[in-house]
Amino acid sequence: MSTTAARNEDRTAVVLMAYGTPRTKEEILPYYTDIRRGRPPTPELLEELTGRYEAIGGLSPLKQLTEAQRDALQRELDAVDPGRYHVTLGLKHATPFIEEAVAEVAAAGFRRIVGVVLAPHYSSYSIGQYIGRVREAAAPHGIEVAGVDSWATEPAFVEFLAADMRKKLASMPANTKVLFTAHSLPQRIIDGGDPYPEELRATAEAVAASVGLTRWSQWSIAWQSAGRTPEPWIGPDILEVLDSFGAQRGTDEPIDGVLVSACGFVADHLEVLFDLDIEAAAHAQKLGLAFARTACVNDDASVMAALARRVTAA
Repeated sequence: MSTTAARNEDRTAVVLMAYGTPRTKEEILPYYTDIRRGRPPTPELLEELTGRYEAIGGLSPLKQLTEAQRDALQRELDAVDPGRYHVTLGLKHATPFIEEAVAEVAAAGFRRIVGVVLAPHYSSYSIGQYIGRVREAAAPHGIEVAGVDSWATEPAFVEFLAADMRKKLASMPANTKVLFTAHSLPQRIIDGGDPYPEELRATAEAVAASVGLTRWSQWSIAWQSAGRTPEPWIGPDILEVLDSFGAQRGTDEPIDGVLVSACGFVADHLEVLFDLDIEAAAHAQKLGLAFARTACVNDDASVMAALARRVTAA
């Protein structure tokens, strides 16, 4: 065994996981094919996805943002216990894949892994699958795996969202409704008892309490970015909710503005930059509604420090 491998036996590898994104236009097809479990998209679907990337500047900034989150988490862990932790990226639908990340740390001699997903709300369909892939890849190497399952009500995360919400609300119309959103999932998963909706509600309630919002009269929950499959996905979809708000114009209880807190997403990427900033914003404008969005976490130091604490606790 090399000296480096022997030293790494006493260290902990942190596999920081995210969805992944194409890094070049040539990678859009293989990326989309991987999302579709090996089935290439039709030319029409590929053209549509490419057009969405073009609308936000050609490609998503997710690669750079995820790398910045990795570097920020490494800095925070080094501040807590210098030299103890090594953070590496593992992605679901792009390289480096989760399995590649595990193989890398196994070859380097690590015997312990903490898996962290850059998504705050636990679901067996999302975070459960990510951590499961780490465990499956680590098992042949005899590597011990711990996971950070949920950080939906992490105080630093809640305060990050609340602070920006207070600032944005100050410039919105008086009758503004806050919508907390997350990525929709197939309804069958929720019907099976998955806690995902309760996870989102926990974040929404914590942020609303911090800001001083009254339940339902000032905030509610919507879902977005549902997959294009024949089966039903969780609703209501944000565009349907905006329609209902628009229908209230001219009534005794009008809604004049919408502030979206996309708290299910922790980086500015396609589902935020296109689905919200372009598609939902244009829909709201047609309905005569003022529209704004709170900031995403990206590599915010306070939230990354909180994640570092969760890693050390795991």
